[in-house]
Amino acid sequence: MGSNELLRAQNELWTRIFGFTDSMCLKCTVELGIFDAVHNHGGCITLRQLLRAISVPPSKSFHLSRLMRKMTTSGFFAKQSSSSDEEEEDIYVLTPLSRLLVEDKGRTSLGPLVLGLIKPVMLQPFSYLSGWFKEDKSPTEPTPFKLAHGYDFWAMLGQNVDASRSFNDAMASDTRFTMDVLVKDHGEVFREIKSLVDVGGGVGDTCRAIARAFPGIKCTVLDLPQVIGDMKEDGNVEFVAGNAFEYVPPADAVLLKLVLHNWSDEDCVKILRRCKEAIPSKEEGGKLIVIDTVIGNDVNSEELELYFDLAMMVTFGSHERDEQEWKKIFMKAGYSGYKIMTVLGIRSVIEVYP
Repeated sequence: MGSNELLRAQNELWTRIFGFTDSMCLKCTVELGIFDAVHNHGGCITLRQLLRAISVPPSKSFHLSRLMRKMTTSGFFAKQSSSSDEEEEDIYVLTPLSRLLVEDKGRTSLGPLVLGLIKPVMLQPFSYLSGWFKEDKSPTEPTPFKLAHGYDFWAMLGQNVDASRSFNDAMASDTRFTMDVLVKDHGEVFREIKSLVDVGGGVGDTCRAIARAFPGIKCTVLDLPQVIGDMKEDGNVEFVAGNAFEYVPPADAVLLKLVLHNWSDEDCVKILRRCKEAIPSKEEGGKLIVIDTVIGNDVNSEELELYFDLAMMVTFGSHERDEQEWKKIFMKAGYSGYKIMTVLGIRSVIEVYP
């Protein structure tokens, strides 16, 4: 191997080492309100205007330009030049990527998703990964997350109010964004349904989106008592405190959105069997709707699928599944067939039939 090839490899190594700065700079940009500032300024802004808009002191002007240079290189902004009578100034312009991080024409900002997932409590467990591999124990006991914090993810949400609020806000923003696309572009998934139970539906954002688009569907949110709390019926959305391992209320359809990837195959089969008990036969229109990742279904998402898979391993000791792995647990739970629709980017919609 020649010196040039070695130096190119070293450059790649440095890039991988400092890759974490991408996430950290993104988090900083959201926290400073830079995306909203540019959006509120008509989608383009100079550095001097940005300094005033986000209340950063002039002494940080040079350093803010360095942050904006990195975010521009990362694709979050485009840069234009403008000549005035005084001097030439760079103008920072929103891109399709950064428009995901502002409220725009009724579209939900995914800023809370950034702040909810890029937190020390979520990142620290990755530092325990090598130690976890050396433990000759079950993948789920303890997980790298538990090694880092002394308790599992769900217990953490019960004890850490700030992390719980951030995580719930993150999931809510993701849900609103995803469901807006699903009900608008692929509403056939919910047609012919008169009743639906959203298992693990939290505070009801998914059901509200379905109910708005399809007022004829009676929606029920099933989640743990500590999640449901004192949530009251909201139009045709009602809330039921319970545990899907024990019971799922009857309905034409049951929805599992980003639930099964948190659990082992054995636990998934238990949940799936409870869901099957709740729905009528396929001939009577009964079905299970799973929204989750199917590894290998989208060639454009291969690297992202691996990120998700490792996050599941570190946080829950679980994993993302390819089609054969999904088929295995569906069949073991007693279902007769399924149909996969790759319509939500990295997520697929899977209709599973009793």
